[in-house]
Parts: sequence; structure tokens; C-alpha cells
Amino acid sequence: MQIATIKAYHVAQPFVDGPYRMSKGRVADAFDAVIVSITSDDGITGWGEMAPLGNFYSAAFPAGARAGVMEIAPHLIGHDPRGLAGIGRLMDIVFKGHPYIKSALDMACWDLAARAADVPLVTMLGGKESDTAELYKVVTHGSVDAMAALAQRIVQDGFHRLQVKVGGNVRDDIERVTAVAASVPKDTVIFCDANAGWTHYQARQFADATRSIDYTFEQPCTTIEENMSVRRMLDKPMVLDESVTSLEDMLEIHRRGAADGLTLKISRLGGVGRTRLIRDVAVDLGFMITVEDTGGAEIDTAAMAHLSLSTPQERRLHAIAFHEWVTVRTASNKPPVTGSRMGVPDGPGLGIDVVPDLLGKPFFEVGR
Repeated sequence: MQIATIKAYHVAQPFVDGPYRMSKGRVADAFDAVIVSITSDDGITGWGEMAPLGNFYSAAFPAGARAGVMEIAPHLIGHDPRGLAGIGRLMDIVFKGHPYIKSALDMACWDLAARAADVPLVTMLGGKESDTAELYKVVTHGSVDAMAALAQRIVQDGFHRLQVKVGGNVRDDIERVTAVAASVPKDTVIFCDANAGWTHYQARQFADATRSIDYTFEQPCTTIEENMSVRRMLDKPMVLDESVTSLEDMLEIHRRGAADGLTLKISRLGGVGRTRLIRDVAVDLGFMITVEDTGGAEIDTAAMAHLSLSTPQERRLHAIAFHEWVTVRTASNKPPVTGSRMGVPDGPGLGIDVVPDLLGKPFFEVGR
């Protein structure tokens, strides 16, 4: 089996609930996705997707993803897409760094390989540990009253896990989180996510003032050292997200005891293969794990679901259903969500039946 054709599509995915707001005035109106199809010489097609959250969230941006895919894709023609480790090494040889560009190509190869084997992707990732994963919902940055009201609506919809965005003015965020915690049942799981928006001084102020609230602190500062400064005085669990960009980062976090849990984002790590590797080592080292991504619709959410459900249940924190965030559809089916839980689609590979007509015309195509 050899790769015969690669196509790439550019799909804007506006948010259902309007602009997505984080600290420091960072706002995005949509996921700006690159969707890739890889077709073998015997007619099997795999799909991949990645979507940076604006230009501000991580070291990735939409135009860079589109340009990079056009550079890498021609080098993959003629190679066996089932040779997943070799495909990864080849992409690193022909294009140094920029793992986010490689993510959709890697995902498409995993999807194709699983379809060729006629098994769900979750089987290739270690096997399904449970049928569904618990979902969380995000309380985006806003006024005290707006955040408390949104948290109440989310809980009324049957969700039990909230990620509350902080990282702005410390005193204001103390008031925001206090109001959110007071507005929901006491058994609601709360994560306070600063998205690396604070200095360690500010994060320590926030942690000290909110000791009476039950929450997990997520990525308060940028560097591992800054987060360690907060960790030393913290009486709550800590999860790191933006700090995890490689296997080496994860091992450094473990060596220093800098976190209890990790959020692994597929595109930040370079695709399904590297996410699985880091996930498996992190599980063996005792971390709690969330697997998600920077954004996307049905394809990317399916990959997140397969990785989440192949993570041991006792080490899994939660998941997120990005396909429910956006107003557009890219497939005739989607990862199944029932109440506050998500499963994987039926069928081989990702299980997603992409409809090319929904994607528009490819902006790039290469083949033999």
C-alpha cells in the first residue's frame, strides 16, 4: 500500500455561542481548520484535522498550517501510510519543527491505517477502556454575573465539570471564581484555567485568596519554573497544559513534581502518534490525563475521543466535544454525545464519514 493522493481543505468553523474569550483580551470568533485527506493506491482514504485557536493561543497559526502542509505533503507520496513511525520521522526530516503542521497529516495516516485493518482507531491506540468519557464545559472570561449565569446554565444542562477561565486582573478573577463556585452545586468539579496568563506573583495571590474553594489549578504561568513557584505553596491539584509540548517537557514536569495532571493537545504534540506515546509514558508515571486539541469539528473530536477512551479510566480526567462548539458540519455523522458523556463513532478508523462537498474545493492537491 502506498500514498497516492493528498488533498487539503481550508474550513472556517464559527462558534455557536459567539466569540470565545480568554484573559488579556484574547478573542477568537471561529476555529480556522485545515482538513487533510490521504488516499492510498487501493482507494482507502484517511482524514485528519487541526485548527489553531486564533494566532494567540499556541505556537501555531492557520496560515502557517496551510503553507506547511503544502511543503510536507509531496514528500509523503509513494510511502506506506501504515508505516506510522516512519511517516513521522520522514516529516521531521523534510520539515524541521512546527509539529502542529504535521498533526493533520499524521492523523490521516492513523485513520487510513486503522481503516485498512478494519478496526476502530481506539483498538490501535491500546483498546477501549470504557464506552464513554465525561465531558467538561468552559465558562469563558467575562463579567462576574455573566460567568456565574453561564455556569448555572451548564449545570442545569446536566454537566458536572467546569473549566473556568481566569488569568486576568487577579482581584476580579477572585470575585469571578467565588461567584461561580457559589452558583453551582458543591459537588461540581471546577478547574481554574489561566492559560499561562499570570506571573507567579499574581498566581500566588489568586491561590492564597481562594483557598476555601475546591478547584484544580490549570496552567497559571508560562514556564515550568514559574508554575513550580506556585506549586510549592499550593494546597490544590495542579494540571499543566501549555507547558507540555514534547516528551522531554513531560519528563521534566515529572522530574520536578510540577503537576498532578497533564492536558495533551494533539496538534501541539505533532499528531496522534506522539500524543499516544506521551500519554502512555505519562500514565505509567502516574499523571492524570486529559487528551484534547486546540480546536476542530467532527474529525478532530473523533481523534480526541479515541485517544481519551484508550486512556485508562482511573487516569482519565475528562474530555471535550469541540464539534458541538461550531456551526458547520464536515461529516454525515459525529462522535456520539449523550448527556454529559461522549463515545467514539462506530466503524473502522476514526469512524467519521466525511462529506467532501461540505468542505469546499481543496486549496491544495498532490498525487502521482
